[in-house]
Amino acid sequence: MLPPAGELQSIIDRALQEDLAAGDVTTASLAPENLRAKARVVPRESGVLAGLPVALAVFNRVDPSLDTSAHFADADRVQGGESVATVAGCLATILMAERTALNFMQRMSGIATLTSRFVEAVAGTGVDILDTRKTAPGLRALDKYAVAAGGGRNHRRNLADGVLIKDNHVEALRTYGMGLAEIIHRARNRAPHTVRIEVEVESVSDARIAMEAGADIVLLDNMTLADVREAAEALKGRCLTEASGNVTLDNVAAIAAAGVDMISVGALTHSAKTMNIGLDLEHGAA
Repeated sequence: MLPPAGELQSIIDRALQEDLAAGDVTTASLAPENLRAKARVVPRESGVLAGLPVALAVFNRVDPSLDTSAHFADADRVQGGESVATVAGCLATILMAERTALNFMQRMSGIATLTSRFVEAVAGTGVDILDTRKTAPGLRALDKYAVAAGGGRNHRRNLADGVLIKDNHVEALRTYGMGLAEIIHRARNRAPHTVRIEVEVESVSDARIAMEAGADIVLLDNMTLADVREAAEALKGRCLTEASGNVTLDNVAAIAAAGVDMISVGALTHSAKTMNIGLDLEHGAA
């Protein structure tokens, strides 16, 4: 789901502030105030759509009188050249909102498209593709929405969503003489009973320790394919397994075939190529 209306408006307002804090001198100099126009939002390439409601909300935030209409929905696959939405009304305000609207949609559609490629690569395996918290600062809600539009699932949205014991937690507590099992027990005893305990490990032996100590999920981080397979088999039916670290479109199918339940991919949000989307004015439209 998109963030609540108030949160989304705040995100949009911050983005518009970057462009319009002091106005648009180009449009103010050139566009007659009464000139009306109609424009089409057009992807220049094929992909999975995401962020169309956000883009249209930008236009309406700049000028509530603009008539906006969506012809597709988020998560739809579109071809380059298709008109996915139209905006009609005052030319000046359409131009003022253009870049911010397209920036949101280009980023979100790029994330959705890349996510869909990972999801397709593991189709039929039953393995879920997850995102991470490697999102653009201030845009996590939109980044994770885009992942879902592409068929992926969301990992933690914030640090309160679950316990994830990572290598730095373990290293820090080992200076107090705690072993991995004791660290997991400490988390189990102190964390709310409603959250799951996930533990990041880098070896099969630590994966076994984490499982035996009661971890709900064991995160197999940067392990060889052979070790992922061994760990997944050892833990099967005892706890969930998640693989992560240097996951690419070239190796994700092999990792899925190794038997894990989930694969988390930071690249979904930190390395997605934006989709090329433009705004085309219709000649003679008013």
